[in-house]
Amino acid sequence: MSGLRERISAVPGYRWYAVGVLTAVYASSQVDRQIMGMLLEPIRLELGASDTQMGFLVGLTFAIFYATLGMPIAMLADRSNRRNIIVAAISVWSAMTVVCGYAATFVQLALARIGVAVGEAGSTPPSHSIISDLFGPEQRGTAMGVYALGVNIGLLLAYLVGGWVSENWGWRITFIAVGLPGLIIAAILYFTVTEPKRGAIETAAPEGGGQAPKFSAVAGFMWRVRSLRHLTIGASLAGFIGYGFVLWMPTFFIRSHGLSPTEVGLVLALMTGVVGGLGTFTAGKLADVLSARDIRWRAWVVAGGKAGYVPFLAAFFLVDELWLALVLYLVPAFFGGFYLAPTFALVQSLVSLRMRALASSIVLFILNIIGMGFGPQLVGIMSDVFAADYGKESLRMSLLVLSFLNLWCAYHYFTAAKTLKADLTEESEPGIGEPARA
Repeated sequence: MSGLRERISAVPGYRWYAVGVLTAVYASSQVDRQIMGMLLEPIRLELGASDTQMGFLVGLTFAIFYATLGMPIAMLADRSNRRNIIVAAISVWSAMTVVCGYAATFVQLALARIGVAVGEAGSTPPSHSIISDLFGPEQRGTAMGVYALGVNIGLLLAYLVGGWVSENWGWRITFIAVGLPGLIIAAILYFTVTEPKRGAIETAAPEGGGQAPKFSAVAGFMWRVRSLRHLTIGASLAGFIGYGFVLWMPTFFIRSHGLSPTEVGLVLALMTGVVGGLGTFTAGKLADVLSARDIRWRAWVVAGGKAGYVPFLAAFFLVDELWLALVLYLVPAFFGGFYLAPTFALVQSLVSLRMRALASSIVLFILNIIGMGFGPQLVGIMSDVFAADYGKESLRMSLLVLSFLNLWCAYHYFTAAKTLKADLTEESEPGIGEPARA
């Protein structure tokens, strides 16, 4: 097995292959996580649940375990074999997704979803760390952009497979259909990807990158770096908005525009999967290109994207004609994931080698507790509150209110840019040691 991995790792372009496999892992996690968006309505109807209850199922129930376990697993990843941790993680979440298909009650489904969350907690931080050991700071945004495409690929598959399979075979078979492929990806990762040497890409780094610091040291360091503080707050708001939209948008199209699950799957696959994928990759590449002129562009790119698409998103929820709504939604679809690659590329560049997985997990913890935990939940609560005045259009109004939080998100990315030059100084090469302070 090690011989096969060594031969593959010696092939030119191997590092992009490794990113491709990690992207497939990320896509699998997104399919298994976001498939709930396509299945909310049939599950709600069968189990007789309210929007608030369904918001709890897809939000806080998942987020608490996903975000909390991410940090201890990341600390382990900063000290041990990251590839093997990811292999174990994908095996767990794929198996538990299959189990979701056999749930007979709301409680059983919630417990199975907790199992999915436990598995998915071990994937992203180690992946960020591996990518940062394969690519230097000048290419890290592009590499992270490719990896971040896993979100859009996963959503595309979740919408297409979830829409067609759930309409024709039911929501239980859908869980089984999306869970099994993850086990194949786990085998590909284990047999073909090699654990990279920490810090090998960073020419100024001491071999091995030193000892991994304690959690308190990493958390304290991240709090002291002003740009990291604002990046984390901005990413959390972006996640709050994003999860609220992703998990409720299929239901919105069914209720307000009368689309079938298959039609919703096709529309959102093209919008979020294809158009959104172009935007996610563009953000990482654009950040790399523009930051060669001014490093602050890594944050400005996100600030401009998040603020710029608010009028289009608000207009999307205010029109009734489906074709016009879809035209307007092209802009939000493109810019929705603009924050992903620049944010995590910056996080990896602002901390030292053996902080990388834990720093990523801390950002993800806050992002997911706030975003995944409360975003869908708030949408469900507001929808129930607005129902007395707006009837079936209560969800439309709830999502419209959520749209304007993008302006708050943009503010934090703009503020992060103000100290970025001071936090990424020439005296401390990005990603090597502690950045100097202004």
